[in-house]
Amino acid sequence: MTLPEPREDRARYIMIGGFLGAGKTTAMARLARRFTDRGQRVGLISNDQSSGLVDTALLRSKGFPVEEIPGGCFCCRFNSLVEAADNLDRTTRPDVFVAEPVGSCTDLVATVSYPLRRIYGQRFEVAPMSVLVDPVRAARVLGIEKGPQFSGKVIYVYRKQLEEADIIVVNKCDSITEAFREKLVATLQVAFPRAKVVCVSAKEGSGLDAWFDLIDRSRPGDAPSMELDYDLYAEGEALLGWLNCTVRLDSDSSFDANQTLLWLARDLRTRLSAKSAEIAHLKMTLDSGDGTGSLSVVSIVRNDSEPDLRESLMDRVRGGSLILNLRAEADPEFLLDSVRQSLASLGGGIRSTVEHSEHFRPARPQPIHRMSGPDEGTVS
Repeated sequence: MTLPEPREDRARYIMIGGFLGAGKTTAMARLARRFTDRGQRVGLISNDQSSGLVDTALLRSKGFPVEEIPGGCFCCRFNSLVEAADNLDRTTRPDVFVAEPVGSCTDLVATVSYPLRRIYGQRFEVAPMSVLVDPVRAARVLGIEKGPQFSGKVIYVYRKQLEEADIIVVNKCDSITEAFREKLVATLQVAFPRAKVVCVSAKEGSGLDAWFDLIDRSRPGDAPSMELDYDLYAEGEALLGWLNCTVRLDSDSSFDANQTLLWLARDLRTRLSAKSAEIAHLKMTLDSGDGTGSLSVVSIVRNDSEPDLRESLMDRVRGGSLILNLRAEADPEFLLDSVRQSLASLGGGIRSTVEHSEHFRPARPQPIHRMSGPDEGTVS
């Protein structure tokens, strides 16, 4: 494989973390557009425990160069992360890399940011670590609102993500009241005093300047790596069922793709809720293959939330390629059965063929590196 040409200037490396359903991909696209509008080249890196990502399809549909790292988080696929940057360097030579780690992973400062700073410090200028939160999910985790919730071990992972953040980004602020926002921000500031807290709506585009300015102006922290019980972390992550599938939809007559995905999302939500399987994130895209690059995109982030039609296809379709990613605290076999039952229940003469599927629980994280600080050695 041909190596990329050596760089004269360091590229920015920006990592946007946060739990499943926090809105990282939308925020990632907003940040990438900001740099592109400045005349800077951007390369995006998506990440998942398996392949066939809605995120990758969505980001590519917006015209961004994207490398996808499947099969484990950045910490366990650190060398693949560097290879992804190499691939982008060969094709587009980014001034800025924006990376989105798996939403169930934590300890990213010790296992990704610090190793990049120490081993590849002449190549990358590492930005502060941002962690996004869905405000309703965060309020429930922090005990300031009641509602459907994950079990304690999953919440342990969630809180550890916030503990290592340089910047906590309360996303989706367009969907909450000012009083709710103020209470959540105050609680976050007390619980995680090391982090700066900002409020945005990546979907609406509001509040982003304050966050992006922090990324531009701030330096990442140099604090010792946080304490983390890897047994508890592994147990919490393994409670989440993971399902990715690609499905071919066909019909003899045209149908409304947007309404079809909304119906499918609601049907799956009903099936999972009946078994108290808490949804972390359900994402779907439908590409009609008309050559325009347009997608229908639907997302659900909690059992008691309504499906969000994030992007729409304007015309009726006769079929298309459906990518479905489902994360929930449930047995993966149950998730697969539920998806199959919902697909079989599609009306209007729509036929479904599952072309590829993967369902599993995440394996125990095994970081390639774990450093106690940006200038210190590997720790156990």
